Amino acid sequence: MKRLLNSTVAVLLLTGAASFANESVLTETAKPEQWAIQTGDYANTRYSELDQINRDNVGDLRVAWTFSTGVLRGHEGSPLVIGDIMYVHTPFPNNVFALDLANDGKILWRYEPQQNPEVIAVMCCDTVNRGLAYADGMVILSQADTTVVALDAKTGEVKWSTKIGDPAIGETLTATVMPVKDKVMVGVSGGEYGIRGRLTALNLADGTEAWKAYSTGPDDEMLVDPEKTTHLGKPVGADSSLNSWEGDQWKIGGGSIWGWFSYDPDLNLIYYGTGNPSTWNPSQRPGDNKWSMTIMARDADTGMAKWFYQMTPHDEWDYDGVNENILTDQEIDGQPRKLLTHFDRNGFGYTLDRESGELLVAEKFDPAVNWATHVEMDPNSDQYGRPQVVAEYSTAQNGEDENTTGVCPAALGSKDQQPAAYSPKTQTFYVPTNHVCMDYEPFRVAYTAGQPYVGATLSMYPAPDSHGGMGNFIAWDNIEGKIKWSLPEQFSVWSGALATAGDVVFYGTLEGYLKAVDADTGEELYKFKTPSGIIGNVMTYEREGKQYIGILSGVGGWAGIGLAAGLTNPNEGLGAVGGYAALSDYTELGGQLTVFELPGEASASAEPAADPAAEPAPAEGGTSG
Repeated sequence: MKRLLNSTVAVLLLTGAASFANESVLTETAKPEQWAIQTGDYANTRYSELDQINRDNVGDLRVAWTFSTGVLRGHEGSPLVIGDIMYVHTPFPNNVFALDLANDGKILWRYEPQQNPEVIAVMCCDTVNRGLAYADGMVILSQADTTVVALDAKTGEVKWSTKIGDPAIGETLTATVMPVKDKVMVGVSGGEYGIRGRLTALNLADGTEAWKAYSTGPDDEMLVDPEKTTHLGKPVGADSSLNSWEGDQWKIGGGSIWGWFSYDPDLNLIYYGTGNPSTWNPSQRPGDNKWSMTIMARDADTGMAKWFYQMTPHDEWDYDGVNENILTDQEIDGQPRKLLTHFDRNGFGYTLDRESGELLVAEKFDPAVNWATHVEMDPNSDQYGRPQVVAEYSTAQNGEDENTTGVCPAALGSKDQQPAAYSPKTQTFYVPTNHVCMDYEPFRVAYTAGQPYVGATLSMYPAPDSHGGMGNFIAWDNIEGKIKWSLPEQFSVWSGALATAGDVVFYGTLEGYLKAVDADTGEELYKFKTPSGIIGNVMTYEREGKQYIGILSGVGGWAGIGLAAGLTNPNEGLGAVGGYAALSDYTELGGQLTVFELPGEASASAEPAADPAAEPAPAEGGTSG
C-alpha cells in the first residue's frame, strides 16, 4: 500500500526535534496503522496516510463490527489503537475498555472509576469526555471529578492518580490530555461557574505537579514575562491581565481550558486556547478581560508564555476561544512559514505565524457572521487585531435586561470544539461548522461558589435567509481566507473530521450519519446511519493490511443536551434545547462504536482490478511502520 509521508508530519515529528518530545508519542503516532492520540499527531492535523480506502472504493464501505459502551449521553472523542489493542472511553462515569483486535474485540480489561455523581450537576453542557491519551506504556484518562489517572496499557492497573481541581466550586475535566516530553498537559472546565482557568503540567512518571499557568491574574501566576511575552509582536507589559479587570473580578473570571492542545517539537511550544470570561453579562466585567478568549503559546518545559493573541476582547456573546490550533508548514508569498490555523467560535478563521504570533489572516468562515464587520489588520492602527463590533449586535452596548436579537453566530459559535482536519495533499482544511444565530439577554447575577454564574438568557435558531439548516461542512483555504466549498447540513456538524491520503474526508452528523466526501470537490461518496447521533471524532487504523474507519455515536453535547438530559424548556441548555428541538425526530440516545471496512481481503480492495489474463501479483499485507 502506498505510504504518503506528508511534509507537515515529517517536519514536526520525524526530524532531530524528536529529542524534544515524548519519544513514545512520536514513535506511535509515526505508525499510520495506529491512532495513538486524539489529535492524530502533535500538529493536530487529524490526517492519516492510509489510502486503501479511497475516493474510488469508499462507496463500498460496510460495517465490520460494533461495540456497545453501555453508557448513554454524549460520546465525544474517539478510540485509540496501539498495536492490537483498541482503547474505548465513555462519558461519565468515564469507563475505559481495552479491546483485543486479534481476538474479536475481546475485553482485555476495563476500568470503572467510582466518582461522586454530584459532579454531573456542575458539568455545563453534558457529561462528555473527549478521549484518552497514550504515552510510555500508559493510557491516561481525565475524569469528570478532576482526577487524572494513568493506567497500565496492558493490564489496566492504576499507575498513578492525581486530583487537579475541585468540583465543589464548579471545576470539572472534559477535555483530553496531551503528553509532551516528560509531562502531561491538563486543562480545566467550568467557565459557567466562575472558576479561574489554568493549565496544569503533571510529571508523567508519577503524576506530581510540575507547573501551573493561570489564564488570568498576576504575571507570576500566569507564567508571563512582561517584557518577553508578546501580543501581536509587542510586549504585554506588567500586570496585563490585572489591568483589564475591575477589582478582583479576575479571581472568578473564567478563561477555562477545555479544548485541544498542539505541540511543535522544533520550537518546543505548546498551543491552546482559553475560554469565555465569567459572567456572560459583559456589564459586570468592564475591560478587555485578559487573557480569556486567547490563543496561548508556552514553553513546554517551564510553562512560560511566549506569545498571546486575544481574539474576542471583552467577550459579549460566550465565544470561547478553546478550539484546536492546527500546525502546518506552508508558503506565503513564496516564503515558507510555520503556521497555526484556528477556527474560532466567533466565526473568524485565523492564520498566525506560530513562532512569533504574527496575525496573517482573519476572515469569516461562515457568511452569516454579523456581530463584527472584520478584524482590523493594519499594524499601525490602535485597533490592530481587534474585531470591529457592530453596535446593533453588541450585548454590552445594548445593556442589561435588553434582548439583543439576530446575533450570528449563536453562543455555541460558528464552530465549537469539534475538531477540523487538514490534508497536506490538498493543503485544505475540512471544518465542521454551526450555522446558528441567537437572541441574547444579559442580566445581573451574583457569584456563589459551585452555582451557575451565567447571567444571560439565550434562544437559538438557524441563520435566516439561508439554506434552512443549522450546519455546514466546509473546505477552507487558510492562506486566502476563503471557503472552497460548503455542504449544507440540517443540524450543526458536531463531529470531528478525518482527512486521508485516499482523497476522502469523513465526518458525522447529529442525526447519526457517517459521511465520506471527496477531498477536492466535496461530492458525497458514502453515508451510513449509525444507531445514535454522532458528536464523536472519526478515526482510522489498519490491521493485517486492512484499513478500518471508526466512529463513536451517542447523541449529546451542547447541541444535543435536550435529548441527553431530558430537557424540554427551550431556554434550557443555555439556549440550545429550543434550537435543536427537532433533533428528537431523527435520533435517540445511545452509546456505540461502529467500525467500517471494505469488503473482501485487504489486497483486493487496495489495488485496481487486475487483468484476468495477467499473472497474479503478490498481495500486499501486514502492518507497517
